[in-house]
Amino acid sequence: MGYPQIVTRQLKARGFTATLANLGIPTAVIGRDFETLAQQYNRFIVGNFIDQELPFVPRNSTLVTIFAGGNEVNTITAALGGGAGGVDPAGYIDRQVMAFANDYATLVSGLRDRANGARIIALNPPNLAGTPSLASASLAQRQAAQRASVGMAAAVNAFTSQGVAVVDLMCDSRTYLPSTYSSDGFHPSDAGYTFIANEILSAATTSSYPPPRSSCPQNTVVPNP
Repeated sequence: MGYPQIVTRQLKARGFTATLANLGIPTAVIGRDFETLAQQYNRFIVGNFIDQELPFVPRNSTLVTIFAGGNEVNTITAALGGGAGGVDPAGYIDRQVMAFANDYATLVSGLRDRANGARIIALNPPNLAGTPSLASASLAQRQAAQRASVGMAAAVNAFTSQGVAVVDLMCDSRTYLPSTYSSDGFHPSDAGYTFIANEILSAATTSSYPPPRSSCPQNTVVPNP
């Protein structure tokens, strides 16, 4: 019931020929820098998109989806909790967001090189401060997660200028419904994956899929410090 499988079934039901290559790795982050950072602060990470997934994208792919940001936000907040950032946590978060944007550019460029005929659909991250996983977290942790999430969503949104379609999870109110999440409050439920799959399907089959919003109430689900 993951979104890649649902999208594949829905495409076939519409008469498309669809073969799924699901390269997702549980716990993976976008690049080696985030993988190393996570391991420094005792987060279990088994790989990254650029090194362990990008090289295996089939060259004849016609549709590629990217969903990054959640594990990276959790990595940043874990690092802050371990003392990273010192007296300037906001500056630390912003530097990590810039690293994420650079990794994203590497990933998109690599996809263009491997499968230059593919339509790329990216999902920006939700504001993790508004998800059930952080409902009982401290205000400081939620503020840090919000700053990182909003920054990463903006970084993903910028790739619309390069022809990437972006599914706007950040500004979609459905993203923040408790029913969208499984029992851990972080991973989508079956209903959540279906909602995501429907948006991907729309982005894949229409030339007029709306661009992501640059600002919305979901950018500030907790007050900024």
